[in-house]
This record gives sequence, structure tokens and C-alpha cells, in this order.
Amino acid sequence: MTTQPVNILTETLNAVTPVSHECIQKAQTHLDSLTKPQGSLGKLEEIAARLAAMHPENQPRIQKRGVFLFAADHGVVAEGVSAYPQEVTAQMVHNFLNGGAAINVLARHGGAEVTVIDMGVNHDFAPGLHLVSRKIGKGTGNIRRGPAMTRGQAERALMVGVELAVQAKRDGFDLLGTGDMGIGNTTPSAAILSALSGRPPAATTGHGTGIDDNALKHKITVIEDALRSNRPDPADAVDVLAGVGGFEIAGIAGFCIGAAANHLPVILDGVISIAGAVIAHRLNPAVGDYLFASHSSTEPGCRAGFELLGLEPLLDFRMRLGEGTGAVLAMNAIEAAVKVYNEMATFEQAGVSSKEKQNL
Repeated sequence: MTTQPVNILTETLNAVTPVSHECIQKAQTHLDSLTKPQGSLGKLEEIAARLAAMHPENQPRIQKRGVFLFAADHGVVAEGVSAYPQEVTAQMVHNFLNGGAAINVLARHGGAEVTVIDMGVNHDFAPGLHLVSRKIGKGTGNIRRGPAMTRGQAERALMVGVELAVQAKRDGFDLLGTGDMGIGNTTPSAAILSALSGRPPAATTGHGTGIDDNALKHKITVIEDALRSNRPDPADAVDVLAGVGGFEIAGIAGFCIGAAANHLPVILDGVISIAGAVIAHRLNPAVGDYLFASHSSTEPGCRAGFELLGLEPLLDFRMRLGEGTGAVLAMNAIEAAVKVYNEMATFEQAGVSSKEKQNL
């Protein structure tokens, strides 16, 4: 039963190619010809050059933005790692669908569509909702006591993300953001980041939904127990995912892979999205060429993730909500970079003397 997803996943991973350094340099040459001192727009120029290199003829565009919010539950909540009960996951999914959450407000402001995917919420949603149902199971296993999921489930969840990215390409999206919802999901995220970075859980684990310092110490112990119990192999990202991950984290990982294979940029949100991206990056490092880190979350695991991905966050608003809120805020900066690239006059067009001409 797992042969087909494995083969398709392998094919998709093989289809991910690095962004051409030559194309980036070509884009930078164009940026250097614009009416400004070279490099004066800082990260905006880096963003513009990377996006231009992903597009035919180095002509970037942003016409349709989308935030894909992956939701699932986690058995480890039984260990008291969250300030909220598990049923909040399903309640928040309804809130997303009704347009009442922070991500809905920010997405409306930023002109982005929100797609909510049920990867494994422990709830039976009524038919007819504007919900993408791809449920792998009703939550993962308790990682303190055993694996989160089987390897087959991990592969299926990865493929869900791949398929959604392929469909996003067909639907005309050209700028994607990742989001998440899952009570307790900072625990598996920290476990993944510890397993793949080699950092101890004390260095990757944060307060999540707002637990106090005593609860944080307990959460770190739970993650240490989970890593001892499951012994995830850092050389095998799917094994790490199956041992201590989550269905929504797997969906995000697959989404990053599918987007990269289709030359689509993905803006990552907080620590859950970062954990998924690190899984994808470990499966094929070229995936990282298509990723942007939206913000510097207060969750400490993000720092480990940024190092593994070689990314720097664009914003720092001291946020830790998730949902894709940081990703949709960063979309405005990324679109600004594209507009600079496409709309700004060159020295020649504007009849302005360049530094090079002055030097002559």
C-alpha cells in the first residue's frame, strides 16, 4: 500500500533542482542598474533576486497569494504539555472557516486566500464545510510512550502536502505561505528540531501556548523521554517524522517539497512550519532555495531551524501564534521587493547619471 506514495515522493524530490546561481546574478545585475546606490535596499534586493531566478526570463510576479493552514491533533497532549485542551484544535478550525481568527483578519488585509486542511484533527467535521479533508488519523500517538505514527502514515502525509502544492500551482498561486493549528504541536516540533540539529530539548523548547516555567521543565522532560523512547535516526528524516512528528508537520514538509518542485516560493511561519521545512530540507537540501523565513518567533527552536535551513527571518514582532500569521505579514515585504524589481527605472531609462559614469 505504501509503494505508490514512496515512488511519487521520490520522483518529486528528484524534481527539485537548486535555483540557478547564474540567474540570481543576472537578477542582481538588473537590480544594480536601478536608480539607487547598489545594495541600498538590502534584503529587498536579495528577495527580489531569488524570486526572479525562480521565474522564466528572470521576470518575477505575484498575482495570487495563498496561506495553507494544516491542522492536526497530538497524543502527547495527554502529558500536560499545553495550556489548552485538545478540543481547541477543532474549535479553532471552525473559527478559521468562519473567518474569525487572526490569520483570517491578516489574510484579508494582505489579500491572501486561506485554505484549511484537516490532516488529523480528533474530530468528525460536518460535511459541506469549506475544509480540505485529508485526515491521516485522529491525532498522532503519544510520543512519550511510542511513535507518533507509522512510516507509511508519514509518507502519506508528506504526499498530501506535495499534492496540495501541485494543485496550488494549477490554481494560479504564485506566492505561498504555511500555517498550522494543533494543540500541543510545539512539543513534536521541538523534538524534531532537537533530533535533526543535535541540540538538547532545553535549547529547542519554548512556552508554546503560554505554559509557566514549571510546566516548561516538564515539557522538556517529555521531549527527552520521547527522543529516548523512539530513537529517531537523524540521517532518515522520515524516521524522525514518524517517531516524534505530527500529521500537520508532515503536510507542511510535503508542501515545501511540492512547491519547490514547481518553482514556487514558500514563506514559512513559526516553529511548526520551520520543523516541517527542516524535514523537507533534509530530504533534499535544494528545497531550501525556495523557502523564506517570515519572522523570528519567540520559540527557541526556530533558531536551530534557521541554522539548519540557512535562512534569516524577515520580521521580528515577538510573535508565537502560528496559523500562518507571520507568513502573511511577510508577503507584503516580498511583494514590495518584486515591485521594486519590476517597476523601478534604470539609470538609463531615467536619464540619471550612475556611479560608474561619475567614475569615468
